[in-house]
Amino acid sequence: MLAAVDHVQLAAPPGSEEKLRAYYGDVLGMTEIPKPPVLAARGGCWFQAGDVQLHLGIEEDFRPARKAHPGLRVTDIEAYAARLAAHDAPVTWDDDLPGHLRFYSEDPVGNRLEFLQPLNRR
Repeated sequence: MLAAVDHVQLAAPPGSEEKLRAYYGDVLGMTEIPKPPVLAARGGCWFQAGDVQLHLGIEEDFRPARKAHPGLRVTDIEAYAARLAAHDAPVTWDDDLPGHLRFYSEDPVGNRLEFLQPLNRR
């Protein structure tokens, strides 16, 4: 029986780890977590914020995920969008999901990310 999503993995091109660390660590505010040694030898990097884990794996024939994406729930979405914009990350608001505020961005290698916050329901 499924209990939870353990992590989401996105692909990245060879040699992009420093860009990924700057974006996922500095811009998104996630913490890099160590990969097991046998997996670390493959390159890439893993990040965590609370219970959310994103794994970036190296793919030789890399193509960014422009449609497929993780949906990341945030608090104070306006402040979070401002944080991304202050780091020159794109912020594209979208109001097509009823009951939510949301925007899209992309990481430095072109992968699409969705950030959303449910509206308070009273």
